[in-house]
Amino acid sequence: MKRFSAVLLAALTAFTLACGYSSKATTPAVAGTMPSIVELAPDSTNSGEPAFILTVNGSNFSTNATINWNGTAQTTTHVSANQLTATIAASDIETPASVPVTVTNPGTAGTGAYGSGGTLAETSSAMNFTVN
Repeated sequence: MKRFSAVLLAALTAFTLACGYSSKATTPAVAGTMPSIVELAPDSTNSGEPAFILTVNGSNFSTNATINWNGTAQTTTHVSANQLTATIAASDIETPASVPVTVTNPGTAGTGAYGSGGTLAETSSAMNFTVN
């Protein structure tokens, strides 16, 4: 009986492994929608000025898109698929500089089996904002 149990256990283990239960197939995330910046309004300001609202015009902005000021995500308001706004703090424009502005559409979580699928985050090309 002991020998029969050992053989049965070995057979069940081999069957389980052969059926693929030890590894879960997943589908990798695919490219998301690439946002594009066409215009910054305003496109410049003077150093030492107070905080201001930056408007980014372009295309393919998701409802959760984020304006990045010099690589740092800003609290962003989605106006439309073609327009976003963010308040840029006075401390961010204290000294003259050329500041890169980008927009990031976040990735989406996978909804397939075992959480597979979804999309990757995509970031636009930079457009420079001038602080005089």
